[in-house]
Amino acid sequence: MDEEPAAAPEPAFKKSVAREYLESIVVAVILALFIRTFAVQAFKIPTGSMEQNLLIGDHLLVNKLVYSPSLAPWEDTLFGKKAIRRGDVVVFKYPEEPWRDFIKRVIGLPGETVEVRNRKVLVNGSPLDEDVQTCSVGPASRMSCEDADPSHGGAYKVYYIGATRGDDDSEPGSLHDGWGPQVVPAGHILVLGDNRDNSRDSRFWGFVPQDDLLGLGAVVYWSSDPEGGRIRWERIGRRLE
Repeated sequence: MDEEPAAAPEPAFKKSVAREYLESIVVAVILALFIRTFAVQAFKIPTGSMEQNLLIGDHLLVNKLVYSPSLAPWEDTLFGKKAIRRGDVVVFKYPEEPWRDFIKRVIGLPGETVEVRNRKVLVNGSPLDEDVQTCSVGPASRMSCEDADPSHGGAYKVYYIGATRGDDDSEPGSLHDGWGPQVVPAGHILVLGDNRDNSRDSRFWGFVPQDDLLGLGAVVYWSSDPEGGRIRWERIGRRLE
């Protein structure tokens, strides 16, 4: 009896080059969306409200995990999570137009009484440790600054235009305006720009709900001068203070 010949094996399925490229692109897009949504987001500095610490044309990476709620204790250690601290440079939803993102420095925490008088920020009646710089504005809006008090440093630098005025300067919105005292509500923070005379911040539109925080400014990954297009190599890799 003749044996039937063995059936030829079916050819192994082989993906086309185009399909492999397409799958790689889809995976990359999904990964990028995951990172942008949950971990890191890019942010470009559009205004001078944080000069000279952050310049127009700086591009930042924002840590979105640091303030996020934790489902397990190990998440805090793994992702470096922490509570909001005074001095943090944060990105948040602008209270008056929530579709816009703003960046400022945290100054007041929930329950604290904050007041601004004659270039001094008072928290619960005590002056905040800030390194005040006095600046003049030259051609092309370039700021030239020097220490207001060389004998005193501070946790971070803040910038004011022109000479100091008297202690009775309390006109809202004036050059060195007075503000407060006001108590920061529960679940909110008070934020100010480092360029104090050129910043619309909590003095003008109120407190920021903590739920509207998007993340902590981490590092400058790119910077270019918007006037001439020069790449500011010296700023790339700079960590925020």
